[in-house]
Amino acid sequence: MDFGLSEEQGLLQDTVGQFLANENDPNQLRARFDAEEAHDPTFWKGQIELGLAGLLIPEPFGGAGLELLDAALVAETLGRAAAPGPFLGHTLAALALARGGSDAQKKTWLPKLATGDVTATVALAEGEGRWMPEQWELQASGSLTGQKHHLPSGAAADLIVVGTAGGGLAIVESAAAGVRLEPYPGADRTRRLDTLHLEGAAFEALPEAGAAEALRDAGLVLLAADAFGGASRCVEMSVEYAKTREQFGVTIGHFQALKHQLANMALEVEPSRGLFWYAAHAFDHAPEDTARMAAVAKAHLTDRFMAVARDAVEAHGGIGYTWECDVQIWFKRAMFDRTWLGTPGFHRERAASHW
Repeated sequence: MDFGLSEEQGLLQDTVGQFLANENDPNQLRARFDAEEAHDPTFWKGQIELGLAGLLIPEPFGGAGLELLDAALVAETLGRAAAPGPFLGHTLAALALARGGSDAQKKTWLPKLATGDVTATVALAEGEGRWMPEQWELQASGSLTGQKHHLPSGAAADLIVVGTAGGGLAIVESAAAGVRLEPYPGADRTRRLDTLHLEGAAFEALPEAGAAEALRDAGLVLLAADAFGGASRCVEMSVEYAKTREQFGVTIGHFQALKHQLANMALEVEPSRGLFWYAAHAFDHAPEDTARMAAVAKAHLTDRFMAVARDAVEAHGGIGYTWECDVQIWFKRAMFDRTWLGTPGFHRERAASHW
């Protein structure tokens, strides 16, 4: 039995990693992080040309027809590079349409999502952290009126998949009457957030049952994968800094206390790799494990990312907490991964209920 990645999956990660090395180097990342514009269409176009917009879209509709594990490996690579862009929201919206849309809706939207002619996102959260399908209260009767919070990359979106009361999903076009997006000042500037205001907006319901739960579980896995990639990069940055920063005439990597800290950081991260791998595998192959393992992966890995990001700040000493130090970019990404779709504590309770 082979518990490793396939050659194709390794090639996928390597290809995305090389693209990011060329198009999202530290200077480019910093420019996007500091920019007033919420969306860089050129950078997103490069990701579209790699096929990232259509990973989970079935082949008959122009997508790659891959599984969630493949998308999670891409999310890991994007997280390692703290890559900005609409990948998270777009991928989840495409999955929701592929799982929950009617034949007509799929024919209309999935080919456009696969080619990137249309960019999509998801609108899930309501009120004080009501993320789960069973918690949604937005009524889908005739038209949509209400608010949704924390849309990822809403400024880039042409199409929005909206969670509705009773665990339903609906689609609205961002340019339609009664639809307004308001920027939300989130900490993670690599994935800008918006608030969705709906005032009698027209919508189309997605008719197939179960799509909202699939969207939720896939989102949890992608956040866990992003967190693993980001945490791994925090360890790497800390080790690189320890090899170059000198104090008392030697590099700080010679100091035993820091050696122990760096070793502990690595031990916090690397053993968790299989957790999001299995959660992603279960999504497509072990449905009885999907909800529990997605919740466990999200809770554990986003907690580990937050802890390792804090340690990375400490390992960088007096510059670690400053705006000029790039560690803050991953620290803020850890904050996003930890809270979007619900906190680790919330998902541990959910996981316990599935045992």
